[in-house]
Amino acid sequence: MVGQTLSEFDRFALRAAGFDRLEDMHAVVMGGAGFLGSHICTWLVDCGARVTCLDNLITGRPDNVAHLLDRKSFRLIDYDVTDFIHVAGRVDYVLNFASPASPVDYLKWPIHTLKVGAFGTHKGLGLALEKGAVFLLASTSEVYGDPKVNPQPESYWGNVNPIGPRGVYDEAKRFAEAMTLAYHREHGLATRIVRIFNTYGPRMRVNDGRAVPAFFKAALENRPLPVHGDGLQTRSLCYVDDEVEGILRLLLSDETHPVNIGNPEEVTVLELAETIQEVVGNYPGIEFIHRPTDDPTVRWPDVTRAEEILGWKAQIPLREGLERTLPWFRQLVG
Repeated sequence: MVGQTLSEFDRFALRAAGFDRLEDMHAVVMGGAGFLGSHICTWLVDCGARVTCLDNLITGRPDNVAHLLDRKSFRLIDYDVTDFIHVAGRVDYVLNFASPASPVDYLKWPIHTLKVGAFGTHKGLGLALEKGAVFLLASTSEVYGDPKVNPQPESYWGNVNPIGPRGVYDEAKRFAEAMTLAYHREHGLATRIVRIFNTYGPRMRVNDGRAVPAFFKAALENRPLPVHGDGLQTRSLCYVDDEVEGILRLLLSDETHPVNIGNPEEVTVLELAETIQEVVGNYPGIEFIHRPTDDPTVRWPDVTRAEEILGWKAQIPLREGLERTLPWFRQLVG
């Protein structure tokens, strides 16, 4: 299967980045069978960690971690993390990637999205506190809402509509950040918060409603690419390998406050659609469709803190990342 291994990732680079510190560690990854969570699980296992993946498989898929199931250091447990979480033995890290993350998903399951952001984060923090583990929260650039500041630094408080349809996701993550830092301040728990900007790559679901899968699917089927509004809204897209490296660098740091991890290569949605047509080699054109409520006008990470604190910045340009992703969607679309 395309995108199932880290064969092109150099073991020397793992050591150089300090990831050998993960060897023999035990990490619990909540939502580990999702798109990004499964890549986190893969990297952790390849770094020598033992991984317990908890996922209720609402949006995650067992296929995403099928390549890990024969590894003694990995186990998948079908579990809803909004319930009490108990994991036997030592736990060194708890990483919370549990949440519907695409508009199609969190609009379909709005209450569950709020519950997993609140109760799921609370249960994960409780597990980390019980075990004396480091807790990492996968937050999102959506905490900035439809920003009035561009690019968005971590110090920006955002412009979120709390009662709009997207508010179930945005506010769930904002609450999760507040809960995480409350545990740090009250209990002294070691916490990390990553604000993830648009990420793409192998293992994305073809019908998850995000721009990259929608554009690849349409281009491969020789249909006009569905662009919301006039397509002049901007996004900054980070290839999944870059994203995961930044997240693991943060996990192994001592940084408590939120850190943006994303690619500061800002493009319009229309430019993204045109680039995907070029990568696929089909040019069926553009179909302009209704723009969703509260769809952000701009999205562009200020990654100064990631560069200064973690020594990290994205390495893979957008076009190269899309070329790496194309075989995955060719396989899905057929």
